[in-house]
Amino acid sequence: MVTADDSAPRRNASSSLRRALGILMYLAEDRSHPHGATLSDLATGLELSKSTVLRLVAPLKDVRLVDQDPESGRYRLGPHNALLGQAYLERRDTRRITSPALHRLAEESGETVHLVSFDPPEIVYIDKVESPRAVRMHSRIGGRLPAYCTATGKVFLAHAKADVVDAVMAAGMPARTPTTITTPDQLLAELDRIRERGYAVDDVENEQDIRCVAAPVHDHTGAVTTAVSISGPATRVTRERLPELGTLLMSATRTITADLGGTAPEPAQG
Repeated sequence: MVTADDSAPRRNASSSLRRALGILMYLAEDRSHPHGATLSDLATGLELSKSTVLRLVAPLKDVRLVDQDPESGRYRLGPHNALLGQAYLERRDTRRITSPALHRLAEESGETVHLVSFDPPEIVYIDKVESPRAVRMHSRIGGRLPAYCTATGKVFLAHAKADVVDAVMAAGMPARTPTTITTPDQLLAELDRIRERGYAVDDVENEQDIRCVAAPVHDHTGAVTTAVSISGPATRVTRERLPELGTLLMSATRTITADLGGTAPEPAQG
């Protein structure tokens, strides 16, 4: 039981912890001081007194979460942040973390949602949420499809290095439907459009009567590690719905990126 006598110290400890964590987040997010932040920078940025910053930063230095340059006196993140980050990345359960957002997306779109990884020249389904409607896609977790003719595959290719794109195209681009993109020039032009638009479309290119939209999920380096798609019958996922579904999807993938500790690049300024 917390009494009146000991509640104040607990509140003070909680407040100190929040402010100490604020120092870490300031150092992590600050882009205006690439060589580290001074004591004045921290005090001004966090709206704290210099004496308070010195008191809070001392235990962070003790555990190497913050380092101080011995010559300039500037503060920067310490090496033990990398240990915490690596432990998080190794132990996270991607499917569990992304599941709530995938289910919301399926409910909002009314269509089947997939979480997909890239194993060039193919994509691999790693999770699936069925459409709430009667007519659904025939796909399975662990299933593979060519990257060049799928929306998620084209998302990966749009953000991949040139040698990866070249290898995928060299593996062959046979027509799977009458609308499949089958030439390198067509595919490269499509990848330009995807980077500009922010999402990809499989316009009945992989499976007859199925249209898909996909958007990227970024990791902590900004790289595209997974992608999410909305798929359904072309009679429901019409061309007229593509902008709406693309916007819905990009909002969901931004949420998933943040939930996974990733960093999405800033949108291009038009």
